[in-house]
Amino acid sequence: MEFSRCLYIISEALATDDLAALKFLSLEHIPLRKQEGIQEPKAFFQALQEKGLIEVGNLAFLKELLYRINRMDILAYQLGCSREEMEKELQIPGRAKVSPFRYLLFQLSENITTEELKCFKFLLGRELPKSKLNTENTMIDVFIEMEKKGILGEDNLKVLKTLCEKVDKSLVKKIEEYELNLCGEEEMLITEGQSGNIGVTEAHARRLTSSVAPDSPDSHSESSQLEVYKMTSRPRGVCLILNNHNFARARAEAAELKMNDRNGTDVDAAALKKVFSKLHFEIAEHKDLTAEEIRNVVNIYQCEDHKDKDCFVCCILSHGKKGIIYGVDGQEVPIQELTTSFTGRNCHSLAGKPKVFFVQACQGDARQKGVTIEVDSGEQDSSVETDARFQFDCIPSEADFLLGMATLQDYVSYRSPSQGTWYIQSLCQHLENSCPRGEDILTILTAVNQEVSRKIDKHNAGKQMPQPSFTLRKKLIFPVN
Repeated sequence: MEFSRCLYIISEALATDDLAALKFLSLEHIPLRKQEGIQEPKAFFQALQEKGLIEVGNLAFLKELLYRINRMDILAYQLGCSREEMEKELQIPGRAKVSPFRYLLFQLSENITTEELKCFKFLLGRELPKSKLNTENTMIDVFIEMEKKGILGEDNLKVLKTLCEKVDKSLVKKIEEYELNLCGEEEMLITEGQSGNIGVTEAHARRLTSSVAPDSPDSHSESSQLEVYKMTSRPRGVCLILNNHNFARARAEAAELKMNDRNGTDVDAAALKKVFSKLHFEIAEHKDLTAEEIRNVVNIYQCEDHKDKDCFVCCILSHGKKGIIYGVDGQEVPIQELTTSFTGRNCHSLAGKPKVFFVQACQGDARQKGVTIEVDSGEQDSSVETDARFQFDCIPSEADFLLGMATLQDYVSYRSPSQGTWYIQSLCQHLENSCPRGEDILTILTAVNQEVSRKIDKHNAGKQMPQPSFTLRKKLIFPVN
């Protein structure tokens, strides 16, 4: 009963595109003719059971499939398995059951935008029947039809490479990496086979594991480069700016907080809009939001379909303290509540894609007074805390998040009423200068750390140290072109 209940819960959590991906990755084990009658996850699980691929006490293949389609939320919450555990497991020869070829095609389908899919269908107009190239057909559907036609196979990638050359050359690199791995593996198998060191069964297992865990350091040679997040969609995604300036309502409703207006924040917002527009993001600015309005806006973008976007960026400009930001009504919103809204479980269309948060707000009450320099702390008269640090986790443990905090926990951040904040101004300047050079975001944020840490509030010798934290699995680069 526990086994059946587990499969039922997982089936309820899977979306239609998840099922299509699972079926595609299982084609070597469940033939297409059998799959055509499968329209829901429960029927798919039944087919796996009939083939002996999953059973009580053995859900290894299901775990692998969920790992491959990046449903880490189900893997963790329902099957108690982490990404790291799966990567180690799949390094063991013979454990991987999804073929490298099938996984290659799935990865390509995940990296192809809606416009690129239209191009593929147009270019295949003479090869495939028009009925198989309608608007409802996905890239996975197209791959299946290409296999049926005999123009795509494990050792037949010529047509696919030609198409990718015309549509998006970055896709060709993945195919070439697959071919290189395959050739190297086959050469090794031949050598070992001739010397009598390897059997047929183990040779097949080696081939299956040749492209396992592409994001694991162990799956690459030491000289290979770290994989880069896809960043080709137009627009790249939404850049949501939550810009709180006027705190008159907070002063009226919670006079004890004594929150000043955040003069200079519009300078920051303008700089963010300028740089992220150049980086091909769709800008969405919301000003002077209460705590409840912040939650409502975030919920709108959480529920939005981001499947044709490569990234999501959220910039928060407000007063704050440890682990929270303030609405203009003086009410608190935990930062982690906002970031967790965009996990793969809560926003499936952003699963596997980078979610970037920049927070310009104080994270404590330790402050320095100034004349032209103000601090983004909500409580202007609070006592300084230095000996009782409050630890918090602002980003989820799930992958693909980056959180850039203006300052360390417990400390204030500085803002000029005329020139904006130290952190946001430095961030925007470095993004504008470094993105055209192809530098990744962590390199850029390190440069921001260096610049901001050198600044000083001359009136009080105040310093500021930004703090990025992340669960990124790949390099994050924002191309200008």
